[in-house]
Amino acid sequence: MPAHILVAGGGIGGLATALALAQRRHRADVFEQAAAFGEIGAGVQLGPNATRRLQKLDLGTRLAAIAARPEALAVHSAESGSELARMPLGDAMQQRYGAPYFCVHRADLHGLLLEALRTRGTGTLVTGAQIRQVETSDDLVCLSSTDARAWEGEAVVGADGLWSTVRRQLDSPGAAQPPRVTGHTAWRALVEQSALPAALRRGRVDVWLGPRLHAVAYPVRRGEWLNVVVIAESAPAGDARDWDQSTSITALKQAMGRSCAGLQSLLDAMPAWRAWSLGDRAPMTGPADMAHERVALVGDAAHPMVPYLAQGAGMAIEDAVALADAMADADAADVPAAFARYAEARWARNAQVQARARRNGEIFHATGPVRLGRDMAMRLLGAKLLDQPWLYGG
Repeated sequence: MPAHILVAGGGIGGLATALALAQRRHRADVFEQAAAFGEIGAGVQLGPNATRRLQKLDLGTRLAAIAARPEALAVHSAESGSELARMPLGDAMQQRYGAPYFCVHRADLHGLLLEALRTRGTGTLVTGAQIRQVETSDDLVCLSSTDARAWEGEAVVGADGLWSTVRRQLDSPGAAQPPRVTGHTAWRALVEQSALPAALRRGRVDVWLGPRLHAVAYPVRRGEWLNVVVIAESAPAGDARDWDQSTSITALKQAMGRSCAGLQSLLDAMPAWRAWSLGDRAPMTGPADMAHERVALVGDAAHPMVPYLAQGAGMAIEDAVALADAMADADAADVPAAFARYAEARWARNAQVQARARRNGEIFHATGPVRLGRDMAMRLLGAKLLDQPWLYGG
């Protein structure tokens, strides 16, 4: 018989997991701590590794209808504005990896998953459920919330993010340790392209690299909106748990220092800015960091990473499909073995992405001779340096 699985967390990872499990005919109940299902934030890049999984969930056509399909990735110096390297996306990515490279608004992707789950899901969607405690036995799990409600199932999947409650159930030395607050702050803004001067509108992904900072701009919502993110090694202004802090262009410019006129014009054109503090965990060291008995983790609950490889959402989506694949022929009694297979299949890839994301941060934000060497290598190697076959083809 199909298993009854409780999914803690109703973000992109949690909804994708529930949808993938429903596709395998398991019952998946989703528990969201907010009063309504929704997503904060702005844009997210989805490489072919992620869009391929979303196609497997029968979302390919609807995903294409809400996404932007950038034609290229261009990397610039934040100080001079000069182009360092360029990689074609668009048709080139589709031909090379068999799936597109998309940029989407987080809320649009979340809404797409939620609509699909409401149509095809096999369980219930519960809001206002802030999970306080997880209890497990040989054949059951129980979730209890801060408002004294409780739910019982045969397994639990923690999709509850960076500050996960479910991860405390792992048999891993770092399971109960808090995440690392990196000291890096991200600022984000979103604007309709029609509101921008023609020179600032974009149909590609643009990246600017500067000392201890970088900026990214790319289209979302079929190319009708522009998403801009700046990440700088600057002390966070607010609570590290708050992913949606108010901020100002003044605070952003203080963190940025000097940058080229084109980038400054783009930043000045944004109508408003929000900020959040970046956190992560050290790369995982084994399958025990992803699952234990009837408990498994997906996405940031298992492997939060800095966004310097643009793969946070991608890895959560990969996890969701892999977990459902491991549960393909499993019933309730098989859950521990299936979760063990899932963790064994996923931990090393996730650890590699975590480590590469940290390394990319060092390269993106380099100063002195390292920065000069980086720029020279990008000018010489171009797309060969930017492409990631191990990642996009995985």
